[in-house]
Amino acid sequence: MIVSLTLTPMMASRLFKARSEERPSRFGRLSERFFAWLLHGYDRALTAILGHPIVTLTALALTIALNVYLYIVVPKGLFPQQDTGFITGISDGPQDISFPAMKAKQEQLNAILVAHPAINHFVSFLGGGTLNTGNSFIDLKPLNVRKKSADQIIAELRPQLARVSGVQLYLQAVQDVRMGGRSTRTQYQYALQDANLEELSEWAPKMVEKLRTLRELRDVASDQQTNGLQLAGSIDRDTAARLGITPGIIDQTLYDAFGQRQVSTLFTPTKQYRVVLEALPEMAGHPDAIDNIYVRAPNGNPVPITTFTHFAPQRTLLSVNHQGQFPAVTLSFNLAPGIALGQAVQAIHRAELQIGLPGSIKADFQGTAQAFAESLKSQPLLILAALIAVYIVLGVLYESYVHPVTILSTLPSAGVGALLALLVCKTEFSIIALIGIILLIGIVKKNAILMIDFAIEAERDEGLETKQAIHRACLLRFRPILMTTLAAMLGGLPLALGHGVGSELRRPLGIAIVGGLLLSQLLTLFTTPVVYLEMDKLTRRKSAAEDRAPQPVPAG
Repeated sequence: MIVSLTLTPMMASRLFKARSEERPSRFGRLSERFFAWLLHGYDRALTAILGHPIVTLTALALTIALNVYLYIVVPKGLFPQQDTGFITGISDGPQDISFPAMKAKQEQLNAILVAHPAINHFVSFLGGGTLNTGNSFIDLKPLNVRKKSADQIIAELRPQLARVSGVQLYLQAVQDVRMGGRSTRTQYQYALQDANLEELSEWAPKMVEKLRTLRELRDVASDQQTNGLQLAGSIDRDTAARLGITPGIIDQTLYDAFGQRQVSTLFTPTKQYRVVLEALPEMAGHPDAIDNIYVRAPNGNPVPITTFTHFAPQRTLLSVNHQGQFPAVTLSFNLAPGIALGQAVQAIHRAELQIGLPGSIKADFQGTAQAFAESLKSQPLLILAALIAVYIVLGVLYESYVHPVTILSTLPSAGVGALLALLVCKTEFSIIALIGIILLIGIVKKNAILMIDFAIEAERDEGLETKQAIHRACLLRFRPILMTTLAAMLGGLPLALGHGVGSELRRPLGIAIVGGLLLSQLLTLFTTPVVYLEMDKLTRRKSAAEDRAPQPVPAG
């Protein structure tokens, strides 16, 4: 605003020349001839359109209906899937696996990652909750070197990693924008919550197996850790008491063998060494190792621990996750290629009904998927609120209830253009695309404002009829409408055609702007004058009806 009110007028006074001083170039003369030919064609077409208003109004009604249909069928998502050049992975081994065995599996996965040509370097480690999980952080080579997106690389690695038996590495591309939720193996989260832990433990695996059959999903995983293995022992207290062995002595003996107890520290002139007491790894890696443990009784004689104890393997919970106050299992998933988040959400809801998920289990989405579900409910309200705000502002500007409707009639064609462009470019309708449509509301309605402003002024100051005024306004405003629309379209092209790291987040904005402006430019040049004339006729009929209405007779 400051530049428009200060710098622009000063530059115009210095740079503009009188027409007599201008020397148009050859390109200028050719472009003027082309514009004159274009304006003449528009004049003839506009004359024909104004003579058949029913056809134009029918086309406008169909455009409004097409907006609703396209909004229903267009694939929907929250944010576009980005390629930031970084991938994270969580490896998931059997819940009863030992740490050395999990380490060997993780090293096999690392060997596959090292061999992939698109990976620059990575870091991998075990742990992070339970011992049967590992983490990997993968940095990819620049996009111009690897020539493949992060999702394509994940698709390439998936069958190679699947050849490592007994462990699965879940990969997901890191996104710049991530909405809440807990850290999970894959990108989107779906949680099951139940006050009854046994019921939850029964139905969560069934839901996982059902989700793995859906073509819309990939890498379905669960954080349920209920199949751990432990060695539980019971003490024959009478026998132990007879031998003078207390439970405390048994506990200390088992910890000496299978724990890590620091028993001494050795000091040298430059270093110090901690002495740790434990059983040899090869002697402690199997449940039968308990048979080799002896407990030293107070009288000094060692006694086999199996003399007064009995050990048996049994299942145990490695961890129990909670959401709020109740146990919960979080299922996570990635999207299949070409599938939008909205399609995946609908497929999951159908799966709930197909397997008959009990009503006592609360199933809902978390993190990004939850934000998407909430935004999907508010999108129509947001667009409606924007239209109402524009209508109020225009109503105050023109002091009329009619002219704002004429201006807003330009928006349906912009919406159709934006949605069609998203469908043609196979781009989902995300929040970024919604921002583009909100921007279109401001860009497109200025075409109608340019026409209506001049038509109202011509009627008031020059006494022209409504049809003549709007026809003249369309012809005189054709050049600025065409130029400003082309400028906005060319400004959106770099966003729509851009490539490189992070370009996926900007592309829907450019596609929506270019597509919306392209179609609205073709339609609003004809629909706006027709709507203006019809609204003027409606206003005149209303005024005539009010004039014919009987006036109340004053009393007395």
